[in-house]
Amino acid sequence: MTTAQMDRHAGGLWSPEEHAIRSDLAACYRLVALYGWDDLTGTHISARLPGKREEFLINPYGMFFDEITASSLVKVNLAGEIIEPSPYPVNPAGFVIHSAIHMVREDAGCVIHLHTRDGMAVSAIEEGLLPLTQPAILVLSEIAFHEYEGVATNIDERERLPRDLGEKNLMFLRNHGTLAVGRTVREAFRSIANLETACSAQVAALSMGRRLHLPAPEVAADADRRFTREMMAASAERNWPALLRKLDRENPGYAD
Repeated sequence: MTTAQMDRHAGGLWSPEEHAIRSDLAACYRLVALYGWDDLTGTHISARLPGKREEFLINPYGMFFDEITASSLVKVNLAGEIIEPSPYPVNPAGFVIHSAIHMVREDAGCVIHLHTRDGMAVSAIEEGLLPLTQPAILVLSEIAFHEYEGVATNIDERERLPRDLGEKNLMFLRNHGTLAVGRTVREAFRSIANLETACSAQVAALSMGRRLHLPAPEVAADADRRFTREMMAASAERNWPALLRKLDRENPGYAD
């Protein structure tokens, strides 16, 4: 933690609500690293600040995910301006992707974007996510797609990203990776964990060279319909304290 960061934290410049979001977001970064979903210093996770629709937190560009703390997160606005001093910049592509969703979706408390091997693989096949496993089946109706436009540094792409996402909470960025939206950090993490599990299972199943067994379409559709966002949110709340305990054992210090 830098001297300036220590002064801000100790001086009470962050409300308890902001510190809680910072702590959860830093924990989310470290959990992504713990599960092997990070990509060096690339990819990004953002969280909107309470009562500040035009301000959000994102990672300092240059830190590994397992190093990030509550105080090292960078506060930016929708114009890409860093609001509080930081020794690090923000990833321009991260700003474009995350600001695009935060500025349109009022319910987007957190946005997670990853470049995992299996997530990128599924994003690159025409069919996308197949109804091969329960994690996939339960979120089929939440999946959106956004076509690849190159490295996401073109500010004009901010118009097309939220248009393609619509009201859904999961998206494949074609030939690029995965994305999840949640009302809270813990909801977004639970959703991306489910999607990444489904992608890994699909890659494994397709690699075996055996005939695939798909569930009856009407059964899959009914299971998808019955699994609501509220059920995903309840799972997120149930799992988050255990995930934090895991971090406290294996990589403590995220709340600093």
